[in-house]
Amino acid sequence: MTGSGNDFVVLDGRATTPERWAPSRVRAICDRRNGIGADGLVILTPGTPGAVRMSYWNSDGSHGAMCGNAALCSGRLSVELEMVPPGEFSLLTDAGLVRVISLAHADLAEINLPDVELPREPPGLEPSTGEYWLSLGAVGVPHLVVRVDDIESIDVLGRGRFLRSHPGAGPVGANVNFVCPQPDPPGPWLIRTFERGVEGETLACGTGTVAAALALAARGEGTLPMSFRSRGGPELRVRAELEGSRATEIWLGGEGRLLFRGVWEGKAAEK
Repeated sequence: MTGSGNDFVVLDGRATTPERWAPSRVRAICDRRNGIGADGLVILTPGTPGAVRMSYWNSDGSHGAMCGNAALCSGRLSVELEMVPPGEFSLLTDAGLVRVISLAHADLAEINLPDVELPREPPGLEPSTGEYWLSLGAVGVPHLVVRVDDIESIDVLGRGRFLRSHPGAGPVGANVNFVCPQPDPPGPWLIRTFERGVEGETLACGTGTVAAALALAARGEGTLPMSFRSRGGPELRVRAELEGSRATEIWLGGEGRLLFRGVWEGKAAEK
């Protein structure tokens, strides 16, 4: 499945279990040359009525508490697989309960994320050339938002790799999201992401887009709701309410598109 270019292998948890997926097996299925190829792996398991458990791994085999685009895809597929009826339901993630709105035969979904503290200036990190400011916040996972003047000239891999593991990004590191306005506004903000776990640029990052929207709104550079265009193409839309130092009623809308179904001949990778 794809969510604005952020792609995932999604498995039906009625035919497998998370315990069967060791990090080496996750890496094998996500390998773009010898596996299916993906930014991450998701297993969807029916929970209580009106709820589906979403288990998520990054392509390097590490567990992820939450991934916004994976949640959009999970919401879409949960309806497709008839684990829940169309409409509003819940995804159970390691970052908490996520409300989802997904209609039948639609490639779009909207997810409601838990309330969060607004991103703040990270300790010990200063803007570099072409950067205005940096903000660090947690939306499911840690995100470092970097406001830049030109999205095309940014060294996403070099600067992103440096910031991702800088002590100022926190003890477990952070995804790094570079944002700037359209050259000829109005229009969606432009965003590029260096994603930990993938350890490279991904075509979209849902929770990173939320973090960027909250950071921009907190600094008065934008008004919610906001739209963003990632390298993947389709737009992501963020709406939320700001209450003091917190954001509430956070909704992320975007693509959750089924690309193909198949069988992975992964026995050799399991040995």
